[in-house]
Amino acid sequence: MRKVLLLGAGLVTGPIVKHILDLPDYQLTIATRTVAKADQLLKGHPHGRSIAWTTDQPEVLKKLVAEHDLTISLLPFVYHVMVADMCLAYGKHFVTTSYVSPAMRERDASAKAKGLVFLNEIGLDPGLDHMSAMKIIHEAESKGGVVVSFRSYCGGLPAPEAITSPWKYKFSWAPRGVVVAARNDGKFLQDGQVVSIPGLELFKHYHTLHVDGIGDLEAYTNRDCLGYIDLYGLKNVRTMYRGTLRYPGWCDLWFKVRKLGLMELDEMKGIEGLSFAQFMARLIQADGTKEIKAHVAKTIDEPINSPEMQTLDWLGLFGNDRINASAPTALDVFAARLLQKLQYAPGERDLVVMVHLFEVEYPKQKRREKIVSTLVDFGIPNGDTSMARTVSLPAAVATSMILDKKITRTGVFIPVYPEIYTPILAALAKMGIAWHEKTEVL
Repeated sequence: MRKVLLLGAGLVTGPIVKHILDLPDYQLTIATRTVAKADQLLKGHPHGRSIAWTTDQPEVLKKLVAEHDLTISLLPFVYHVMVADMCLAYGKHFVTTSYVSPAMRERDASAKAKGLVFLNEIGLDPGLDHMSAMKIIHEAESKGGVVVSFRSYCGGLPAPEAITSPWKYKFSWAPRGVVVAARNDGKFLQDGQVVSIPGLELFKHYHTLHVDGIGDLEAYTNRDCLGYIDLYGLKNVRTMYRGTLRYPGWCDLWFKVRKLGLMELDEMKGIEGLSFAQFMARLIQADGTKEIKAHVAKTIDEPINSPEMQTLDWLGLFGNDRINASAPTALDVFAARLLQKLQYAPGERDLVVMVHLFEVEYPKQKRREKIVSTLVDFGIPNGDTSMARTVSLPAAVATSMILDKKITRTGVFIPVYPEIYTPILAALAKMGIAWHEKTEVL
C-alpha cells in the first residue's frame, strides 16, 4: 500500500481526498486541527483515517511523516519548510501547491542527495499556469518560434448567476489569503521597460481584459513576475506580465479599502467585543461613532452615497454587529467579516478563469502570431468548487505519479518540464479541466 499524509482539511481539499482514495492500493491520512472536517471528506472510506493535529505538535508530525511515503502540505506557506525538513529527515517525498520560498530552495541539494521528490507549485496559480504556459512555449520553440510577449491572467470568481452582492465576489479559498495577496507590490516588464507598482498603489493600475463567454474583467498585476522570464526560458521576451482577474468595480473599491487601513497587519489591542462602527471609528481615528459614515466617506474622498460607500455599508462596517472572535489585526477583522458575508449558498457555482496571451515571432518564416489560451471552468452545483478542483487535482495526480515512479526528477522543483506537465494536463483534460487555444497571424 502506498501511504499518503495530507496536512490540512480546508476549502480546497475535497477533490484531492476523493482522487487518492479512488486509487487502488493507496491509503490516506488527513492530519488537521478539525477532525470533523476530515471525517466529512473521508466518508468512512476503509483506506482513510483522520488524526487531530496542530502545527505546535512537531513530535506528532514527525511520527506521521515517518509512517507515510509522501506528505502533501496544504498548510499556510510558513509551515512548508518545517514539513519539508521532516521529510528530509525520514527520507519521504513532499508535495505542496504553494510558491517555492528561498528557504525551500536551500533544501534542493539535500533532497537530490536522498533521491527525494520535493514538488512545489502544483496547484492552480501557481501550478496550472506553469504547465499550460510551458506547453505552448515549448511547442512554439519546437517550430522555431521566439516568444516576445507573454501576458498571463488568472482569477477565481463567482459564476455570473451567483453574484448576489455589490462585492461581486465570494470565497472558495482562504479569505485571509485573498486579502494578504492584495497587499503585494507588483513588478512586470512592458515593452522592454521594468514597471514597479507599490502595494499601496496596486489597485490604481488596472486594465480591462475581455474573456470569451464571460465578458470584460478587470486585471491588475500579480506580484513580481520578472523571475518567470528565466524560469520559462524567455530570453527574448519584451513584455512579461502576470495579472489577477476580478469583475468590474473591484479595483476602485479595494483601493478605498486599503486607504481605510482595513488591510493593515499591525496588532490592534482591545478590539474584541467592539461594534463594527466602533472599530471603524478607531481605525480612522474618528471621535466616536456619530456620523461614522460621513467620516469614512471623507477619509476615502467619496460621496456618502457612492457605490464604494454603499458596498462598505452592505458589509456592515458601520453597524452594531460585534467583533466576536479575537482578531489581532485590522486585516483579520476584515477578512473574517468578508468570509461571514460572502459565502456561497447551496447550489451556487464558482468560476476559475485563466488566460495566456502570447506573441511569437518566427524569424525564418518572417511571421508573427498571437496565441490565446483560455481556461473557463465552473464549479459543480452542490459539489466541488472549481477552485478546489483546479488547486488540488494537479497535486493529486502528481502524487500518484511520484509514488508510481512516473516522476523520477529529484530535488526541489516546479512542474515546468514536459515529462511532468504533459501527463498531468492530459489527466486533467479527462476530468473536464482543459484549455482552448486560438492562433491569429499578426
